[in-house]
Amino acid sequence: MKKSNYKPQIPDLMEAVFDAVYLTFDLAAAALFFLFSKGNILYVLYGILTLTLCGGDAFHLVPRIIRAVRGTNDKIKRQLGIGLQVSSITMTMFYILLMYIWKYTFPELKIPVVIEVVIWISAVIRIVICMFPQNNWCTDEGNMKLSVIRNAVFAVTGIGVMILYLISGNTYGYHMTRMAAAIIISFGCYLPVTLFSKTKPQVGLLMIPKTCAYMWIIVMGLQLMF
Repeated sequence: MKKSNYKPQIPDLMEAVFDAVYLTFDLAAAALFFLFSKGNILYVLYGILTLTLCGGDAFHLVPRIIRAVRGTNDKIKRQLGIGLQVSSITMTMFYILLMYIWKYTFPELKIPVVIEVVIWISAVIRIVICMFPQNNWCTDEGNMKLSVIRNAVFAVTGIGVMILYLISGNTYGYHMTRMAAAIIISFGCYLPVTLFSKTKPQVGLLMIPKTCAYMWIIVMGLQLMF
């Protein structure tokens, strides 16, 4: 049950505000993509990408916001666990969408078949692993073995997408190598959190730069559109 004497701490409230701003930013950016896409499939994809990110993260971040303000309980713990599972799946879908965004951003470039196959296979494997009940999403212990496996596979997906943006380089003067930099930052911050946050909670602070990296990816899309 929720503790009646719970008092929110300043760091918890700051995290709640940051999460709320992030989700609001995603919703606003998605609306802009859809409103100003004018039927351009590239920006429609950016809108879908942003909504996928926002929707998936909301399953995890909304319970975190509630926990920061009202304290924790068994219901919140379960919601956080389910939220982690959902966001893990939507993050994988995010990179599939990012691959298709690359295709429409650089229509004159052809994606290497081997890279596309690796991205798809690794993404599907990751999603399937995330569905296993053995992940113990709603427990404090989790499943370290499956966590290592699913995130190693996820890293392959991210590396595949990153290679695409390195291949395109500065084509059309878009400077989309920045996308590769954002992917490196997001993975560099995300993987330590998923592996060590249960034993070392301080590592969870890396989710802030990780989230900023995803916001940077969205901003790049807005810059292209405007």
